Amino acid sequence: MFERVPLNDNWLYIENFCEVMKEEEYDESRMSSVRLPHTNIELPFHYFDEGVYQFVSCYRRKIYGERSYLGKHVFITFEGVAHIAKIYMHGKLIGEHKGGYTAFTIDISPYLHLGEYNTLVVEVDSRESNNIPPFGHVIDYMTYGGIYREVFLEVKESIYIDDVFIQTKEVRNETKKLQVEVTVKQSLDKAGEAPWNQHNLEGSSVKLLLQREGCKDGMHELGNYTLKGETTTIELRVSDVELWEIERPVLYILYVELEIDNERVDGKWIRFGFRESEFRKDGFYLNGEKIKLLGLNRHQSYPYVGYAMPRRAQQTDADILKRELGVNAVRTSHYPQSQHFINRCDELGLLVFTEIPGWQHIGDSQWKEAAIQNTREMILQYRNHPSIVLWGVRINESQDDDEFYNKTNRIAHELDPSRQTGGVRFLKNSNLLEDVYTYNDFSHNGCTEGLEPKKSVTSNMGASYLVSEFNGHMFPTKPFDSEEHRLNHAKRHAAVLNSLYQYNDIAGGFGWCMFDYNTHKDFGSGDRICYHGVLTMFRNHKLAASVYGSQLGSSPVCEISSSMDIGEHPACNLSNVMAFTNSDSIKLYKNDEFVKEFYPDTKKYSSLPHPPIVIDDFVGELIERKEGYCHSSAETIKKVLFAIRDNGQNHLPLHLKIKMALVMLKEKLSFQEGLQLYYKYIGNWGGEAISYRFDAIQNGVSVKSIVKKPVSKPAFKVITDTNTLSEEGTYDVASIRILAVDENGEKLPYFQEVVELITTGPIEIIGPKKISLKGGSFGTYVKTIGKVGEASLSLCSESLDKVTIDFTII
Repeated sequence: MFERVPLNDNWLYIENFCEVMKEEEYDESRMSSVRLPHTNIELPFHYFDEGVYQFVSCYRRKIYGERSYLGKHVFITFEGVAHIAKIYMHGKLIGEHKGGYTAFTIDISPYLHLGEYNTLVVEVDSRESNNIPPFGHVIDYMTYGGIYREVFLEVKESIYIDDVFIQTKEVRNETKKLQVEVTVKQSLDKAGEAPWNQHNLEGSSVKLLLQREGCKDGMHELGNYTLKGETTTIELRVSDVELWEIERPVLYILYVELEIDNERVDGKWIRFGFRESEFRKDGFYLNGEKIKLLGLNRHQSYPYVGYAMPRRAQQTDADILKRELGVNAVRTSHYPQSQHFINRCDELGLLVFTEIPGWQHIGDSQWKEAAIQNTREMILQYRNHPSIVLWGVRINESQDDDEFYNKTNRIAHELDPSRQTGGVRFLKNSNLLEDVYTYNDFSHNGCTEGLEPKKSVTSNMGASYLVSEFNGHMFPTKPFDSEEHRLNHAKRHAAVLNSLYQYNDIAGGFGWCMFDYNTHKDFGSGDRICYHGVLTMFRNHKLAASVYGSQLGSSPVCEISSSMDIGEHPACNLSNVMAFTNSDSIKLYKNDEFVKEFYPDTKKYSSLPHPPIVIDDFVGELIERKEGYCHSSAETIKKVLFAIRDNGQNHLPLHLKIKMALVMLKEKLSFQEGLQLYYKYIGNWGGEAISYRFDAIQNGVSVKSIVKKPVSKPAFKVITDTNTLSEEGTYDVASIRILAVDENGEKLPYFQEVVELITTGPIEIIGPKKISLKGGSFGTYVKTIGKVGEASLSLCSESLDKVTIDFTII
């Protein structure tokens, strides 16, 4: 019967590989004990050379050959090894895989010595000089090294289910069409015959059972179906099932049981959803409903450990995309990513555009063959995920190569007729061999329109059109940049999203990118970081994150662009402040006195579901109410004061000079009194600091209040994705985001003091134990060490009160 065993513990590792390491007898005392996922070297946060992870390393592990394995297949699967893996057993090369972004499986049963321990050796080549994608030229992201995803062992009978592919069709009908393709394989004996002869195989059957995930009613049997050879396609109709949709992603489990001569031989389960997706010339449709795709690009990297993170951290990224940033789609740039991440997208209703590895460069024929193999592996390994709606079968931002891309498109359509293909390009009017014209539009420079219209990019107006990247390198933004810079970053994203919604024939767009990432020396800000994200590397929010969160999110979102400190503004004059919010309006209070109510800027952002709100009047009717002037005089005084702020006292327009002179005569207002009004209501230079309150109003009720006033006591704010850790096949990780905030919970963007991290109990810190906040935020990770119990992480700083986070490891 089927057995699956995780193989993530008890590995030995050494950074350098030599031929003797693959032998059975080797001095393993020179090696260190590691658990998978594992990075070949732990890295600094920034300012490191990418050459430090480019070497050949060695992993060793003992595998016991159970006597019950006799006559069975024993498969070992590596989910991801960066970037060339050679597998040895008893010193003999038994398998090799080129490419770090897809899984591979090796049948080790012919090499196992039963009844004893067998030495498995993995030689890992993490150098970037290999003639495989994405290598061959410069790359704008680091590629890291090691066995960075999980490994597992599968034990199967000599005849077994090799693959199951599920397609759902006609899902809007009362009865849905389910097409199941089952591939069965069998081994041959020494005489070249199968344990069950071919005639019996064809006459044997598979039983299909269906269960809604999480349903306690049990499985519903769909029937027994006779095998038609190695691959059998079964078509049937099912009723009383619900659709997989972005707001209600209902998932089902299909159990496939293989029976030979009335004996159950193997079983396999597949999670899927009933849904149909289609890119049309006027946009994207899910289950027949048009949906505007709003997404971000994601790399799979993390500080310190590069690609090597287990399940929970991968899931957390999907949670942040859907629940914090409010997007409905993600592009896995520029390679297939963890099954854990895609599984979570399935669960959340987060649509996925995934693509083959590569970045601009196309190599020789050998290189292309590797890319074609990447295409085949990507589709076979990911095609049952309902969240995936588009295959990327071009090398990101590469030139046209019709012969090459005809092959990748053909393979995609042959292996998965249910999904369309796209290919990310930076070329206008390039050859369209795919189903969807996907294009990186970096035309917006802060002044131009957000996006170019479809007709300016492709003459093929009958094709579907998708914007795969925008912004990013056009305006890199650090969390410690000036307030004005951070606001301009957010405004650029708002401008592009406004265009995205304006054009009905653009299916959607993916901002570049979800978070900052380490990059090669040829890119970034000199410290080996590209600051292109709407989040930091530790997934802390920049201001631009609220542009996304305010568009599709249902919970109240409101972020004010300014700290309201006068020194953040030229000449210490507050001008325009923006609220990125999904509320109906913003009520402004100044020292708890109502100033004015502001509404979304539907003129400039006419197409956004929730336009930002411009707050440009910090006086309101205060002059009238507090100074006793009549309404007309107060309004004239306010206009003049604003004009002095914007143009200077000596450059007032003539008509305002005349109006002000009349008001001064009417109200007997002296020049000195007018100057005092300016400093009191506009400049506030030399005056006492003001407290501002912004109330987000929804349906007439305040749903969120933000208070901006000078900080009196900074404090830590800690966000962790879990306080309960549990090992399921390997170590577990908690992601901790650390912010410095004032007493009202507002981030302090220039706080950068040192923080010491102290743990107790069965956890370890990933990365350094002393950190410094950058732009008022940073983060860390803690991982389990194979023991249960209570644990804690304490944050200690000279100027902030100690904070302790408790964990339970079960």
